[in-house]
Amino acid sequence: MAARSHASQTLVPAALPLPSRAAALGPGLALTAAIAGAAFGLRQLPYMGGLSPMILAIIIGMILHNAVGTPARARAGVTFSVRRILRLAIVLLGLQLTAAQVAEVGGSGLAVIALTLVATFVFTLWLGRLIGVERGLAELIAAGTSICGASAVIATNTVTRAPDEDVAYAVACVTVFGSIAMLAYPLLVGVLGLSPHAYGLWAGASIHEIAQVVAAAYQDGAAAGEFGTIAKLSRVMLLVPVVLALGLIATRQARREGGATGGTRPPMPWFVLGFLAMVGFNSLVVLPAGLKSAIVVITNFLLSMALAAMGLETSFAKLKARGTRPLALGFAAFAFIAGFSLMLVKLTA
Repeated sequence: MAARSHASQTLVPAALPLPSRAAALGPGLALTAAIAGAAFGLRQLPYMGGLSPMILAIIIGMILHNAVGTPARARAGVTFSVRRILRLAIVLLGLQLTAAQVAEVGGSGLAVIALTLVATFVFTLWLGRLIGVERGLAELIAAGTSICGASAVIATNTVTRAPDEDVAYAVACVTVFGSIAMLAYPLLVGVLGLSPHAYGLWAGASIHEIAQVVAAAYQDGAAAGEFGTIAKLSRVMLLVPVVLALGLIATRQARREGGATGGTRPPMPWFVLGFLAMVGFNSLVVLPAGLKSAIVVITNFLLSMALAAMGLETSFAKLKARGTRPLALGFAAFAFIAGFSLMLVKLTA
């Protein structure tokens, strides 16, 4: 597997006293938090509302890293943001979904979402291999397109362990093509003759980011917007089996490559079980609306910190070296998921 960038190798020994660890992590955490805050602020500007703060955070991080460099004293905190903060955020993401919401989608709706996800993931991996895109990058593009955008990319990379430039490239793909879908889908409702329910399902099953789904689905009214959001959140829950399956595959590959001496075992993404536990908790316990809103903001902020850290480890030169084939793969995956999901929606309408 490809090695991660230098910053990702900077670790803080667990044996250090707590004050020393805090001092080591502080500068990097402060930097990623500041970038996340700036991303939230930029999103309030005109025409920026369609972009998630996660996307803006990785862009800001990349610009800073390539313009002035990531300070050496910040590397430990940046690594902590990529690894620990990310996992915490994904666990908290489970508090945005309940079993009742999943049930609202219905059997046919869930079938459309699941079949679309599996078909898109398999198609993207197949095409990536065909046109010569590295498997790790192809997996990230497949996850970001088929599941939930940037969140799926960074969650999948906990087991794929691709270089940060691959993460940035995959995030760029889901941002560009998800934004195109967000703008184009509302224009196609009348042409395609979709009911609010069918349009919401199509948007939720195929558009990349949650924010992009919300923006596109509500253009056809409240009914389409609400169903599109629920369908998208149901799709997010499928992140659990996908990441666990990729983790098992990576573990088996490492064992085979290690032979009798044993290889480095990729970490199993147990944090996705925490995500599932939070879905169960949210299904059983009714949280106050104000608290739920605060959790959504905190979760997005933590995810933005993780993406900012990714940006702070990404080199434009290495990104450019990836060429245009991954971009073509991202476009093909986008076209496939849009067309395949529309076909299923039409068949089940």
